[in-house]
Amino acid sequence: MRLRSPAAYFLRRAQLIFMITALVPTVLMTLVGVLLVVTGGSKSVAIVSGILVLAFCATSLAGYVLGTIFVTRGAGLAAIQNEFLSSVSHELRTPLTSIRLFIDTLREERISDPEERQRCLGVVHQELTRLDALVGKLIALSKIESRRAAFDRRPVALGEVIDEALVAFKAISVGSGVDLHVKVAPDLMVHGDRSALGQAVANLLANSWKYTDAETRRIDVTTGADSRHVWITVTDNGIGIPTNEQNIIFEKFERGSAAVDRGTTGSGLGLAIVQAIVKAHRGKIEVRSQLNRGAQFRIVLPRWEGEAA
Repeated sequence: MRLRSPAAYFLRRAQLIFMITALVPTVLMTLVGVLLVVTGGSKSVAIVSGILVLAFCATSLAGYVLGTIFVTRGAGLAAIQNEFLSSVSHELRTPLTSIRLFIDTLREERISDPEERQRCLGVVHQELTRLDALVGKLIALSKIESRRAAFDRRPVALGEVIDEALVAFKAISVGSGVDLHVKVAPDLMVHGDRSALGQAVANLLANSWKYTDAETRRIDVTTGADSRHVWITVTDNGIGIPTNEQNIIFEKFERGSAAVDRGTTGSGLGLAIVQAIVKAHRGKIEVRSQLNRGAQFRIVLPRWEGEAA
């Protein structure tokens, strides 16, 4: 059974009360108005009264429709908020439970082997790092979506954005093999925050790196442009994304089934952050992929108009 949040419950109840107190009387008054106009005959008073009643009913119906739209949207947002809080709670509880169990084990001295104790401490450190990263991503995403993120917007070359991303990506992929090919067209500019856009590209690179086999891993980064837009494309030869999942992978805490089946860890926030950053720069993110045949993500941004100056 799916439980409703208190906000959704009260909004649905308000919708029901609104319908009873506004819609039902309006329908009855409409019937009265029609009756007055039809049976009024030559009595101008009755016809005018009927027209006024019908006009009043039309206004009431319009108000009812608008009110219903707003209440329905509010209930939908409340449901999304409830689902988001549920997902956050689940994602936070998993590492916290692991940390608590290992700390209890160490506190009660149930492990005497020094190497085993170090291994437990290592797991605790790993889970704390994971927790810290998750909270950091949530804060960053919340700031971007609520427009509280302070972007340092200025003309920036795509090459600088990609350089920023590669620095972050090298920290992630250090010690692992990756056949990385970067091809950047010169003189392509956008007006945006270099660091934020670099983070978006770095998230795509990290995504490609996680979901490709280490032995055959290949990632290509290219750029392109037309008269109005520029784009950065990240292509990999990884596990790919089924067509029916390509619309949901940008939602918070959503991950492709192939990634979950593969057992690859992830918070499901990386692509949501990419989309939020790109939207904040009036751009869009596109994906093309087939299962087991790799994936291609493309960030499309408005071309900086002052580049020709």
